Amino acid sequence: MSKDLVVKTNRLNQAFQMLTLAELHIVQLAIVDARETGTGLTTNQPLRINAMRYAEVFNTTRQNAYQRMKSAEDTLFNRRFSYFDDEGKLIKSRWIQQVRYLDDEGAIELVFTLAVVDGISRIDGAQEFFTQYLLSQTAKLTSVYSARLYELLIQWKSVGKTPVFELVHFREQLGLKVTEYQTMSNFKTRVLDPAIKQINEHTDITVTYEQQKQGRVITGFSFKFKHKKQNNDKTPQNSDFGVSSSRPLEVPTNIVKQPENANMDVLEHRKSKITGAIMANGLADRFKRGDESVMDMMKRIKEEISTDAIADQWQNKLEEFGVIF
Repeated sequence: MSKDLVVKTNRLNQAFQMLTLAELHIVQLAIVDARETGTGLTTNQPLRINAMRYAEVFNTTRQNAYQRMKSAEDTLFNRRFSYFDDEGKLIKSRWIQQVRYLDDEGAIELVFTLAVVDGISRIDGAQEFFTQYLLSQTAKLTSVYSARLYELLIQWKSVGKTPVFELVHFREQLGLKVTEYQTMSNFKTRVLDPAIKQINEHTDITVTYEQQKQGRVITGFSFKFKHKKQNNDKTPQNSDFGVSSSRPLEVPTNIVKQPENANMDVLEHRKSKITGAIMANGLADRFKRGDESVMDMMKRIKEEISTDAIADQWQNKLEEFGVIF
């Protein structure tokens, strides 16, 4: 059995989650490490996650990995999720009950809550149906929506198709707020279609979907998927997780016109890269102020980025939305 197998109970996998991509990565690593050590998770024994391991899996530097981990844990500590138990009663829980930062070692130790420990388990002796997937399959996904959609789909891998996901419930499972991408055109353009594209390009399945309607109104989606040929899924022998050759999200050069001078100032280059990433990932609406146009927003942000420290803050902010620099 592959050592990067992630196992979740379907109940937890279907929980209404509002996790960022970095937070989701922490949960994924915790599941993998709990299995790899053979001890599983408990509510009284901390689980250690090293920045070097995070960096190897998600293709980043050790320093950046530790900063992402700290930032993710800070917000994850206050996150809640909900699900319905076997009696149909609504249960609310936090993800983490305790976290300890080991700055000198580049690591963190965390303790999950009882609900999470019960929901994350080794296969041996388990009585529930499980969602199993390879961490390496989602490591290249740069959007939390594509990672969550993959998780939802793969629990139906034995039949290769899903039931109808009712729209309101489906949006919650993807982590969308009520006020986000309210129109169907925005939802499909900004969330669903890019997620399908990433899954088809970077995982072991190829996905299509059908719209379910009542009259002229779309009320849900159903999905069909096929597994790619095995020889396309083999992990390179020189990599534990098959991510060493993964490419970071590219910022299209046609979004922000680059100066003809190849030796442009480093800070100016970072400004263009940051504003380009905002545009390329459909994040403009999140950073516009009032009636500000897109061009005015980009100009303002470039003017705000007057030092490398401020540029770092902007990059960290965008990484919370799944952007990889």
